Amino acid sequence: MAVILDGKALSEKIRNQLKEEVEKLREKAGREPALAVVLVGNDPASEIYVRNKIKACENVGIRSIDRKLPANITQEELNSVVRELNENETVDGIIVQLPLPEHLSCREVINYISPEKDVDGFHPVNVGKAVIGLYDEGLMPCTPAGVMKFFEEYNISLEGKNTVMVGHSNIVGKPLANMLLNANATVSVCHVYTNDLAYYTRNADILCVATGVPHLIKEDMVKEGAVVIDIGISRVNGKIVGDVDFERVKEKVAAITPVPGGVGPMTITMLLYNTVKAFKMRMGY
Repeated sequence: MAVILDGKALSEKIRNQLKEEVEKLREKAGREPALAVVLVGNDPASEIYVRNKIKACENVGIRSIDRKLPANITQEELNSVVRELNENETVDGIIVQLPLPEHLSCREVINYISPEKDVDGFHPVNVGKAVIGLYDEGLMPCTPAGVMKFFEEYNISLEGKNTVMVGHSNIVGKPLANMLLNANATVSVCHVYTNDLAYYTRNADILCVATGVPHLIKEDMVKEGAVVIDIGISRVNGKIVGDVDFERVKEKVAAITPVPGGVGPMTITMLLYNTVKAFKMRMGY
């Protein structure tokens, strides 16, 4: 039976550490780290994500600043809000909840966020630092950073391992592939245009999947004794499922993340981690 890589337990462990650290930082600096969350419009799913992030901040003692903006806001007005938060010395982290309304440019607003406050890790400066492994000097994208924490927590060696990343998004696939490469794994990146996906996945010692295609990875597509990280999340007939056929694949592999309860909890936890890190970097701690 596979080891179930428990994202809830790991997330709770890290959040407890952050809570203790925030208390010490508050005593030292006279204030707690602060995260500004910008929400444009009233998309129900985005509102839920924002509430969860604000609640998570409260749980570890991070001050949250909730900026709700109308859906018809102009690009210039949105950029102005971000600029104001950049200049606010009591704000340590800024996130703009995605997706944005169609008339707004995600890339433009991401580029407006100061790299030192970009706790999502999406700014090109932080992306570049992630590519060349300057993790201490930048803010890493939350989901890939959360995945790397699993390998660290469960003592899963990456060095020399045949590692396959399925999915090449800018948010997960590309940055995670670079992090795996920096850990000296041998990395293949697969995507929708890859011919014979199973050829790659069957040879993977470490298989990471982030496509949003429910149960894309079947039992016959994985190697015996592999480690499987399922980053995808979909709703099928009212049930939350991942990109991997968990019930069947878990009988074959050495370790696997469940969905829900795997990578998902770690994404928000790493956002909190980045906010505390941004505070320390800005304060010179």
